[in-house]
Amino acid sequence: MTEDPSATPMEPARDRGTEVDQSRQRRDVEKRWDDPSTLRRAALYVVGVVGVAAMGVVAFMSTGRDNLVWAVVGPAVLGLGGLAALVIAYRVYRGGGTWPIWHGAAWFLLALMLLALGFPMLAIE
Repeated sequence: MTEDPSATPMEPARDRGTEVDQSRQRRDVEKRWDDPSTLRRAALYVVGVVGVAAMGVVAFMSTGRDNLVWAVVGPAVLGLGGLAALVIAYRVYRGGGTWPIWHGAAWFLLALMLLALGFPMLAIE
């Protein structure tokens, strides 16, 4: 059986997304993110959250290390700050921005929260 040379092969299905979706997909694949303003905002956010958590830890240490409420303040602030950074990362992703910077900030805060979970154990002893 011979094939008809005039027949054109079927074209592959194309993504029918918007131009913003296609550029976002291209940027995600290329992994070339350079957005100094987003990096600056995320860094200031992390410094602010860590500063508030540090004030909670200082308050815990200065009250005699036996108050469980003050012991939970540091890890709670870091955990809520990490979750809020994940929400910001999702919103930036939906807007077509540079979301991995916020994603990294969120994981950094959540990792610090895990380290700070030792403070409530000091109050329980």
